[in-house]
Amino acid sequence: MTRREFLAAAAATSVGSALSAASAEHLPKLPIIDTHIHLFDTNRPQGVPWPEKSDKILYKPALPARYRDIAVPLGVTGAIVVEASPWSEDNQWVLDLAAKDNIIVGVVGNLEPGKPEFGRQLDRLAKNPLFRGIRNGNLWGHDISSQTQNPALISDLKLMAQAGMVLDTANPNPALIEAILRITDQVPDLKLVIDHLPQMAIPEDKKIRSACEANMREIGQRHQVYVKVSEVLRKVDGQIPTRLEFYRHRLDELYDIIGEDRLLYGSDWPNSDQWLPFHEGLTLVRQYFMEKGPAVAEKYFWKNSIAAYQWQKRDQNQPWFK
Repeated sequence: MTRREFLAAAAATSVGSALSAASAEHLPKLPIIDTHIHLFDTNRPQGVPWPEKSDKILYKPALPARYRDIAVPLGVTGAIVVEASPWSEDNQWVLDLAAKDNIIVGVVGNLEPGKPEFGRQLDRLAKNPLFRGIRNGNLWGHDISSQTQNPALISDLKLMAQAGMVLDTANPNPALIEAILRITDQVPDLKLVIDHLPQMAIPEDKKIRSACEANMREIGQRHQVYVKVSEVLRKVDGQIPTRLEFYRHRLDELYDIIGEDRLLYGSDWPNSDQWLPFHEGLTLVRQYFMEKGPAVAEKYFWKNSIAAYQWQKRDQNQPWFK
């Protein structure tokens, strides 16, 4: 969606806070596995690489107890932590934190495939059943799309596939979408997850847009690739539409391409606080997927996450297949 299209839709769509905690209560409750949260402690002596101290919204501790207070009353029973730091030692820091709270059912860490130390680091971390994979893509100065012909990177991704690990890909753009196809061509047994696909800017260049659309259709045929319907909310000129109708076309596109079996719920907490409170984003996607029926909603909110991550059930309230 271009900025012009966004503003045109916003003019026709109420931007009032239509999605409230009260409205969320009117929708049927389903157990929820949140596949995308971040944990960090801004009070650590060494600090954190993200968020910046100048960020008045995000720069405060984001720890499991705070997440529980927000998410559990809304039906969340488990969460997967996705890295928020390129510091290698923070992989263990998050795993140690996760071990103390059963709401954490998995951790997606940060390692750099293609580096000489990757195999050793992966072997050590993979011994912890909570460690489910790594995130790489367009962040921390990396660009995996420029490395897909690197034999060392492909070799390390094959190690991940052999270990049953998942590759989350960050900050999607047309180049990353194309790179995912190249990776799955070379490592077909590797599971990949595309994070925050609703936030990807649609190219205005017709040739690039056409190629990206074709690549997305091909991704729709690759059953080892999952998509997080996360970061759905959009902000333009300080306005955030909150009615489902504003987002329906984009959600329908993703649903039609990927299908009901490979879409995942992720809140992106606490990064989501830059848009609206946690419950607002959850209510929007809950409304959309409940319209598809309870069976589809169950897949989105928890069943597909098991297929993607094989996370660890740690509490009796966490759903699992019978």
